Amino acid sequence: MKTDVSPPRLRLTPSRAKPLALFSLGGIAVYVAIDVLLAFLRPGYSLLYNAESDYGRGPWYWVMDLNFLLRCALSLAIAAALYRVARPGGRTRAGLGLLVTWAICSGLLAFFADDPAGTPVGGSGIVHLILGLIAFICIAVGLILISASLISDPSWRPAAAVLLAISVAGALACLLLGTAGKHHAPGGLYERIFLGLELLWIVVAAIAIARRPAGPQ
Repeated sequence: MKTDVSPPRLRLTPSRAKPLALFSLGGIAVYVAIDVLLAFLRPGYSLLYNAESDYGRGPWYWVMDLNFLLRCALSLAIAAALYRVARPGGRTRAGLGLLVTWAICSGLLAFFADDPAGTPVGGSGIVHLILGLIAFICIAVGLILISASLISDPSWRPAAAVLLAISVAGALACLLLGTAGKHHAPGGLYERIFLGLELLWIVVAAIAIARRPAGPQ
């Protein structure tokens, strides 16, 4: 009796998953470009100590608000793409749910302005902090769950191992960010490292989806 030892075939990607992945990649490129632009438009803010949300107050506030909405859109796009290609399971569903929650909270941040460091925190600033906290925890946990689920799928190797490493590094950066206020550490830098890792995870996932052979929806 022969045993089939041939390598697992790469499952076809539903036709709508690839455009969603490409949209996420394009969205991240624009998001990063806007962040760089804001650094030049608001040179008075420190990249080390001012949070990204601080750009949502004062001149050019609407540019940061657009970026929050863009972060929502690109995150929903990658969640929809992953929903179409990932194996169904409890960890996958939970992770995607947390990813969608991150996306929604990111979009809502555009409607509740942050209070920059050193200024009194008002009602809008409190809501902003709560939404940001929920978003950061959800994305940190959600990406680990999705990565752990993908790593058991042979068609996702070796991308899943890279995604898991990035998601764990992102969670560690989130914990580091949580201690910044107690030790007068460069919280702005920690936040940018955290966001950079989460966006890098989306980039790797989107590229993996875009490179898979396309199949019927």
